[in-house]
Amino acid sequence: MLEQVPVEADTDKLTDEDLAMSATPGAVDAQRKVVLVAGSGRSGTSLMSGILKHMGMHVPEPEVVADATNPKGFGEPRWVVDFHETLLKRVNVHTADARPSAWFDAGRAGTRELNRSELTTWLEEQFAHSDSLVIKDPRISWFLGLWRVAAVRSGASTRTITMLRPPAEVVGSKNAYYGGRQGDISRLAGWANVMLCTERATRGSARAFVRYHDLLDDWTKTVVRLGEELDLAEVAEAGTGKMQEVHTFVDPQLRRVRATWDDLSVPDNLREVAQATWDQLNLLAEPGGDTPEVHAALDELRRAYGAVYSDAEALANSSVVAAGPAFLRATRQARAAQAEAEAAAAFEAASPMRKTYLRTRRAGGRVKRRLQNRGE
Repeated sequence: MLEQVPVEADTDKLTDEDLAMSATPGAVDAQRKVVLVAGSGRSGTSLMSGILKHMGMHVPEPEVVADATNPKGFGEPRWVVDFHETLLKRVNVHTADARPSAWFDAGRAGTRELNRSELTTWLEEQFAHSDSLVIKDPRISWFLGLWRVAAVRSGASTRTITMLRPPAEVVGSKNAYYGGRQGDISRLAGWANVMLCTERATRGSARAFVRYHDLLDDWTKTVVRLGEELDLAEVAEAGTGKMQEVHTFVDPQLRRVRATWDDLSVPDNLREVAQATWDQLNLLAEPGGDTPEVHAALDELRRAYGAVYSDAEALANSSVVAAGPAFLRATRQARAAQAEAEAAAAFEAASPMRKTYLRTRRAGGRVKRRLQNRGE
């Protein structure tokens, strides 16, 4: 079976303009940086984003409003969530999609110039407020390459923090707070797919892996190490006041779900891949643990997960065939929405004369369709 690798990890190339910018001395502002907080939902990503915010980094506003599932706040910019959701809908991918092939679909959205330009424009607006941004959203793993391109165009550097939490706890927490829309198997498969491909997509870049439990047990030690690894001045220079803010913000009682494998009903082969993935990701959270040996083990686990998923697809082939018409309708709708968005953007960029021509052409098309509908 061919190895499934995220499009953005291999083929999301910068344009000549981007490469020239990144190669020009002074093109990347040493003060501008974007910290991307990635990882599965319910893994402590909100906690990490909140800590960095209290230490002086900026979470773009407005933020997603806190609720019962995240009483301390999400640490998510509303615009980013909406942007990612729009892109995922266009390519028929969901936040915790378990399909290895979903990475290729999302990767194509990340290479579209329209999306790159929109994100770059938004980033430039945020840098007017602060040179140090924290961007957190569970959907961000699908578009890491897109964010790196936009950061380069904005003259900024990027770092990625991937949060780690035992997979059984992640599934148990999602079951407790998100309800029964998905079962144990689907949620565990989604965790494995997202975490394996997030690791692959961040490899070779400035990155760090942080255990959720370490943050709750001793956030000071964990964040200081993180600040050193990623060269975060806000962490190194945080004064007593900011440290006290974080002490108040970090609540050990946030770990409200303590599920184990005994609490889940999942196939042995999927559980074994997930457990092995967790073991290897844990090594990345250790000092000096980001090694070629761990990379090779995770590459093998990605192939193993792909085989497990392929077998499941073969078993459920009859269900897949039966769902075919609905899938085709959804695909057509997504493509139509993408075409409409691109046409609208092209219209806005057109000259006044060109806009007049396009309006006349559209009006003529509407008249023609009405006549055809009347049978004239």
